[in-house]
Amino acid sequence: MTIPVDLIIFGARGDLSKRKLFPALYQLDRAGLLDSGVRIAGLAREEISNADFAADVEQILRRAFEKDNFDDATCDRFCRRLHYLNVDFSQPDQFAPIREWLASERVAIYYLATPPSLFGSISEHLKAAGCIAKDSRIVLEKPIGHDLESSRQVNGAVANCFDESNIYRIDHYLGKETVQNLLALRFANRMINSQWDNSCVDHVQITVAETVGIEGRWSYYDNVGQLRDMIQNHVLQLLCMVAMEPPNSLQADEIRAEKVKILRALSPITAATVAEQAVRGQYTAGWVNGVPVVGYMEEEGSERDSSSTETFVALKAHIDNWRWAGVPFYLRTGKRMESKVTEVVITYKDPPHAIFPGAQDVARNRLIIRLQPNEGIQLEMLSKQQSLRERMSLEKRHLNLDFFDSSGESRIADAYERLFLEVIKGDQWLFVSREEIEASWSWCDTLLDAWKERDMKVSRYSAGSWGPSKADMLIEKDQRAWHRSRD
Repeated sequence: MTIPVDLIIFGARGDLSKRKLFPALYQLDRAGLLDSGVRIAGLAREEISNADFAADVEQILRRAFEKDNFDDATCDRFCRRLHYLNVDFSQPDQFAPIREWLASERVAIYYLATPPSLFGSISEHLKAAGCIAKDSRIVLEKPIGHDLESSRQVNGAVANCFDESNIYRIDHYLGKETVQNLLALRFANRMINSQWDNSCVDHVQITVAETVGIEGRWSYYDNVGQLRDMIQNHVLQLLCMVAMEPPNSLQADEIRAEKVKILRALSPITAATVAEQAVRGQYTAGWVNGVPVVGYMEEEGSERDSSSTETFVALKAHIDNWRWAGVPFYLRTGKRMESKVTEVVITYKDPPHAIFPGAQDVARNRLIIRLQPNEGIQLEMLSKQQSLRERMSLEKRHLNLDFFDSSGESRIADAYERLFLEVIKGDQWLFVSREEIEASWSWCDTLLDAWKERDMKVSRYSAGSWGPSKADMLIEKDQRAWHRSRD
């Protein structure tokens, strides 16, 4: 039996709601996965009517899906679910209309698409207004805090109002089909899992590259930087999914416990090692996809003549446990890069004895897990070249699993669609625990302190490149090279 749900979105007029939340909910409705009893309330400060709010959402959906066979019937049905409440989130006396709109027999889900600084106060105001029942849930967007201490304050404030079992911390990468497929790839295939350790793996690379700049967020981003914006959450979550031990089951607590173990096993990058293990970069003017773009300091909203904020980070990390001892994890993420790509590359060791002349010069075995673009998994392996002239000449071949082509579906679902479904079902397996947040901040804080202690400057790189040359040196000094997605 389906439990009726009320979904209340704080920040319903904001960018995240327009780009991701309402399109994801519309797609769920279109697929028949959004129960007919689900009601959706949008909350914001603007004073508009229910009809105007629904009309605005309809325009958002039409623009989002104009090339995707927009369905008028679905849109009409979806818009009938919508309600609008004018609420100033900073004023506790304005939360009474929320309580009046809620129905006692329904589960309330509060989605906070707001700045993290409001998470605690909104939770407190909801509690004071009597809007929180035992089964009420709350969804928090990243980032949660800007360091360990602030994350503890935010988590503590929310925990005073909601039980941990009802707090859903989103890292939308965990909702991606490929990330979930990591679990299936590793733990459902013995031939893969048996090769997944330091006896077979030479090194691991994780790349999250963006072609966009800071997209008008200069004042926010300059106080954050790429380490806090991407490494602390997305990149470390990918690392955990790659490196974690097999959980006892797919229950949320089991998966989260294994991820926490990895985060706590990460060797800290300190002032003594930071120069050898970390690179900071900041983009200058250049060309991206054939279009000239300005540098970070020339972006709209730039408030100073200079800035030491990093828009690129490359790291060499180590996990101090039995499985991964001695295997380096090379992490890099940046803005204004040559290509938009998110991938994990597992490079395997050479065979212990070479019987094929020149095989080591062709390629090593590599397992490439693509999150974007073209989600899928590719295995690079060596095969005999078809030739009568050569006795046993090898060449690189690819075994390719393209999730889109092989799925039989017309599209790959957006991560937010999966995450909404899991919240409605009450399953936290794709969400981040408080322990994970604090363990990742603890590791990042040590690195931030090391940068500050060593006064580590940003290295410049041209927009449209693969980052500063120091990032290449970071890996090349180990006789390795960054994987280029076009290779």
